[in-house]
This record gives sequence, structure tokens and C-alpha cells, in this order.
Amino acid sequence: MEFVDVVFPLNLGPLTYRCPDSFAETIRPGMIVSAPLVNRTVRGIVKGGARAGADVKEIIEIHGERPVLSTAMLGLLEWMSGYYLAAEGLVLKTMLPKEVFTGIKKRKVEPSHAEMAAGTDISFTACDDSIFEDLIGSTGRKIFRTFLFRAPSTTYEYSLLVRVLEQTRNALVLVPELSVIRFLYRYLYARFGERVCLFHGDLSKGERLMAIDRFLSGRSDIVLGTRSAVFAPLKEVSLIAVLHEHNSSYKQEKTPYYNGRDVAVMRGYIEKAPVLLSSICPSIESIYNCKKGKYVLIESPAAWKKARPKIIDMRYEKTVRPYLSRKIVDAAAKYLRAGKKTMFVLNRRGYSTLLQCDECLHIAECPTCKIPLIFHKRDRAMKCHYCGHRVFPVPERCGGCGGHNVRLLGAGTEKIQEDIEELTGAKTVRVDRDSAAKESELGALLGDALTDDSRIIIGTKLLTKRWTASGYFSMAGMLNPDLHLNIPDFRSAERAYQEIILASDRVEPDGEILIQTRMPQHHVYSSLRNYDFNSFVREELSTRKTLNYPPYSRLILIECISRSNASREFEETARNVSGDIELLGPHLTRDRRGRSVSRLLLKSSNRTALHAAALVFLNSFKNSKGLKIRIDVDPLTI
Repeated sequence: MEFVDVVFPLNLGPLTYRCPDSFAETIRPGMIVSAPLVNRTVRGIVKGGARAGADVKEIIEIHGERPVLSTAMLGLLEWMSGYYLAAEGLVLKTMLPKEVFTGIKKRKVEPSHAEMAAGTDISFTACDDSIFEDLIGSTGRKIFRTFLFRAPSTTYEYSLLVRVLEQTRNALVLVPELSVIRFLYRYLYARFGERVCLFHGDLSKGERLMAIDRFLSGRSDIVLGTRSAVFAPLKEVSLIAVLHEHNSSYKQEKTPYYNGRDVAVMRGYIEKAPVLLSSICPSIESIYNCKKGKYVLIESPAAWKKARPKIIDMRYEKTVRPYLSRKIVDAAAKYLRAGKKTMFVLNRRGYSTLLQCDECLHIAECPTCKIPLIFHKRDRAMKCHYCGHRVFPVPERCGGCGGHNVRLLGAGTEKIQEDIEELTGAKTVRVDRDSAAKESELGALLGDALTDDSRIIIGTKLLTKRWTASGYFSMAGMLNPDLHLNIPDFRSAERAYQEIILASDRVEPDGEILIQTRMPQHHVYSSLRNYDFNSFVREELSTRKTLNYPPYSRLILIECISRSNASREFEETARNVSGDIELLGPHLTRDRRGRSVSRLLLKSSNRTALHAAALVFLNSFKNSKGLKIRIDVDPLTI
């Protein structure tokens, strides 16, 4: 190749360079090279051959003897750039850690024998081999198919993975949370030894570089990691597994705003490898893809006993607090006397949920985000859970009418913990982002929750998302699931359903799940009474089809961020959008740094037209100083 295109891990597209004759026999796509860029020398990846260019500079050096990215991965890079509307350089920066380019010293880390031995105590479930015969038949044969496994339990989901890995080599395994990695790694290492290698953002620089070396050398062929592990440079891929595929943690919340699950499916397509998506409560979009024939649905034929949900209608129930029914407190006390564990789940941390004026009904809000401020008793301050804005001390007068009749209403995890301890006399453990700001603190808290003297656990969805299959409860109390349903988002019902299903998975089969609600007629609760997932899916798809929301349409969220108010220019650009595009907004707000933010949602069933409309905004403002455009393709929150 006389000329090559090079992609640098910067906000740039490919740049063309001349390849010196001395490198002609050595250079290949995917290799790391050094090349001049402005007034410095920068390392990048060779994308491939290019047409001759005028006045182009030369490659300075080639690093290593083999490509770091395969042809398939270079194809994935190009696809991601086009689909997520991000420069190829930013995609490359996401795909490969900077240590690959800086070349720091590798450090091999051997796991301790004690840690590995802990994995042998984990009890998994025997799987019916017939449910994954088609999947096994696709591995190693260069056949792309996407399978969706709707598991009866998380334990069964993990068991199927292990059975498939026993008959597969060169596998990528993605999980959404580090807590799941710690749980699975002990077991998989005890089963497969050095074949298993970790790859996630919490590894040190040296550990990440060592992991990449193990992939490229072939010493490890099972990669276990979080979202970014979808880019692990395995020499060959025979299987990609995405556990808990519904989990929102697979979505990256910065440019490029990619979804690890969807990228996994595309990588499987490019690599001609089967993809296994699994969940105890799959996403509506994935179920729809099964109905359309894009995915193959796998379900366990065996009956699976689960704790039966009981709906508590808070409109008529006797209460010990406005937010706690007598029935749910008595049930917790019953299990407490029997030496059993119970958990309470609610979607609000803090002490009180809002500060309201009795005279004008004004609610204290965050000046930036326009959402209610939450009182935190420990800090004696009102906080915004979006941007972190604090008000200290708590206002004694109404911010609307100036009156003095203001009071704290509702309950968060702090208040519930205080009330439950008072009502039951039991010791409790609280698991939320206030009690565990760091991952290490969360691990310690979950460890405390497993001890015999911790009978009642109180937490937000952080508890149900991070709890592994190492322990079960006898009762789960869902205190305010209606909060999900009152959020103006077309996925609100799906999130409420998933959270309750996740909680039910943490309850032993003979236990109880008590759900407090003022909306017992809602289809979420009617479907949950008998775990009628199909009924829930039918209702959701019917509603979304009527409103033309995904999976019947595509969405792109565009944000215009500036120090000055650029909403007028943003609105003018929006008026120039043509084609079959529905515009929702723009909506003007401010971020935590005081910058003006205009948000616009584009909706269309025509993906090509949708991307073209988003490009109008990118091109219109690309040379604007002091202004930034963010493009989120397939946003999970609107």
C-alpha cells in the first residue's frame, strides 16, 4: 500500500498518509503506527489502503508485529461511526484503551487460590440440553444467528451460559455490573482456569494491557467483562453472550452513545458468530425482534416455581404510616420472628421526598433541573438527585408565596429505615447511593446484608440490580413502584415490571412478594399476578404501536449546549428538518454548570431519514464556537 488511511483516538475522521517503501511489506490494516499530526507525533490505527493524496505526510513508525484490530473490528468501527453519528476517532478511543497506544509495562496478576475456591460453593441448576441444541450447533461454524433466552431465573440464566461455554471456544461474555463479574469469575475460573480473562474499566492500566496480550496470543479464549468487553480483540469469535440484556447499564452515556447489547449483535453479524442474549425479563425491543423473526426465542420447557406476588391496594388498606401498610409491616414481623430475611425496595433515596407549602402547594424544586428537591436527614440539606444542587439549611418559608406553612412529605430510604427499625425493633441494612457511593462500599454493604444478624434490607433498585444469586429473601416489599408509572416516558411500565421481576428473583419460591400501589388496575400489576409476561408484552406493544414509539419507530435525542442561549438558532435549524420526521421539543433547561441546554427528540420509522435529519444539526453547528451538539441514537431515557 503506497497510501494508507490512519484513525487516531481523537475527535477526527481518517487521515491519509504515505507509506514509506521500507514499510510496504510489513504494514497491514489494524496495526499501530506513529504519524505526524499538526505539530506532534501521534499513534493511531491503520484503517486500510487509500487513494493518492497531494502533499500528504509519511508514516514514521510501525509498532508491533501484528494488527491490534482485525478486519472485522475495523468494519465494526466504521459501522459504529455511521450509526451513532460519531467520529471514527472517538469510536476508536472507546474500542481500545489508551494503554494500547502509550505502551505501558504489562503486569500479570494471578488470582488467589482462596478466591478461586470460593466459586466451587456456588450451586447452579441443571439445564435441559434440548433448549440450546440449535445454539450449540451454530457455534464454531461461522453462522450468525441471534438467540434470545427468556430464563425462568437468574441462576438458570447463568447455568445455561456455563453449559454452552463447556462446548465452545473463543467466547465473549458481557454482563452489566461489576458485582456480577465478581460472582461469575470465581465460578468460571474454577471451571475453565486460564481460559477465562477479565476485561472491564476497573482494571488497572497494566492489567488491561496484559488482558489484551492474552487475547491476541490465544492464551485466553473466554472474555468476561462489562459493556466495553464487546470490543475485546479476540483473534476469532465463536460466541457472544450478553447476560441481563435488558439492563440499561449497557448504554454508554457519553459520545459515542452506543448500546453494548446492540453492538454485540452487530459484531456477531460481522464475525459470523452466534449471539446469545439472555434475561429473566427481556426488553420489549428484543421480544419484538423475535416476533419479527430477527431473533430466535429460547424458553425453558420446565415448570418453574416462583413466589406469587400479592397486590396491596393502598387506597383502602390500613396503614401505620401513609407510605407503609399494616399488612406489609406485619408480614415482615412474621418472617423476622421466624429468623428469615426480608427486603424493602423503593425508588427514592433520602429522607423526605419533597418540601411543600400548605397554602399555595408550591414544591421546592431544583432551579436547574426543575424536579423536586429531596431532604437528606444526615446532611440536613435538600438535594437534587440529577445535578447534585444543594440547599442548606432547609427553607423555613415557601419559595412561591413566602408563607411559613411548609412541611416535608413522603419517605425515602432513610425515612423507611428509621420507621422499620422503630416498628419492628430489628436491625436493618440500607443499600443506596448515599450509603454506598463507591463500588467497594457497596460490596461491603452487600456482605453485611448476608450476615445472619441482618434480617431486614432496605434499598433502591441498586439492591436488586447488584444482588447476586448467593442469597435469597423470604419476603420482598415493593413500597412505591407507582413512581415509575408516573414518569412521562414510554418505557416507564417496562421498567416497573422489570424491577418487580428482578426483586421476585431474589425471593425463595415459598416466599412472598408484596406490592403497594394506588393503581391496582394497571396492566403491569394485572400481568404480574400470574407472571403473565406475554400479556404484558401484548399490552406494551399495542400502546407503543398506537403512539409510534420503539420498536415501531426510531429515536434520536439531540442536545445543544452553550454558555449563551442558542435556543433560537437551534429552533431555526429544527424548522429546516424535512421528511417523515416527528419533532418533540425543543425543551430548554440548564445543566449543573449553568449552561443552556436545548433538547430535541426526533422520531421516525425511517432510520435513513432520521440520521439525515440529525446530520443537519451536526453540520449546522460544527464550526460554532462555545456551542456543543450531542447526538444520542436510540436513547433509553427521554
